[in-house]
Amino acid sequence: MAARSQAAAAPLLSRTRRLPLLHCAQRMFASQTEGELKVTQILKEKFPQATAIKVTDISGGCGAMYEIQIEMEELKEKRTVQQHQMVNQALKEEIKGTHGLQTFTSVPRH
Repeated sequence: MAARSQAAAAPLLSRTRRLPLLHCAQRMFASQTEGELKVTQILKEKFPQATAIKVTDISGGCGAMYEIQIEMEELKEKRTVQQHQMVNQALKEEIKGTHGLQTFTSVPRH
């Protein structure tokens, strides 16, 4: 009886396994996820002087992990850890719901 139940469940499981691929395909064609837009907006509000802000959901679109690139002159005299702390502080509430951030900071070249 157990073998029959597994055989009956196989088509259901195979359809379930395809869902992440479909989700990834949809993500490839989307311009920005809701989470990316939200994080970008928060960073723009916290750092209006930033010359570039790019937020990418690197978890396949589920919002579990983001890559953040931010460029602003105010980072010039700060160590890398201090720069990242500034970004983390700005996103303190959003970070609570994620698995992690990859943060890349830079100063504009003149």
